[in-house]
Amino acid sequence: MEFKDLLAYKKGFQLAMEIFQISKSFPKEEKFALTSPIRKTSRMVCCNIAKSFEQRDSPELYFNQLTHSTGKISRVLALLQFAKECDYINSEEYEQIELQAEEVGIMIRYMILNPEKFGSRKTF
Repeated sequence: MEFKDLLAYKKGFQLAMEIFQISKSFPKEEKFALTSPIRKTSRMVCCNIAKSFEQRDSPELYFNQLTHSTGKISRVLALLQFAKECDYINSEEYEQIELQAEEVGIMIRYMILNPEKFGSRKTF
């Protein structure tokens, strides 16, 4: 099994790609304040999942990367709320991405609570 086979990674990747597509319509003046940060943060969710999987021999590193990933999910949701309130996305788009992000967060928490299913140990 590779990190790319993890359902959390696959769903996280879909989320990042959805955010990429939606953020294409953000105004140019938001490039550094919103567009780039939300794209980068959504991509980091996947990067942290991948890194945690590759570091599963070290429970401390495994948990650390997954915890970072859940933090990135929260950041994505906060940035997404700004996009909605600034009328860069509509409520339907917001709710769709919010549901996707919450689903990925649930999967990451599952990985945290069940490390042995991913080749890690519960204690460090």
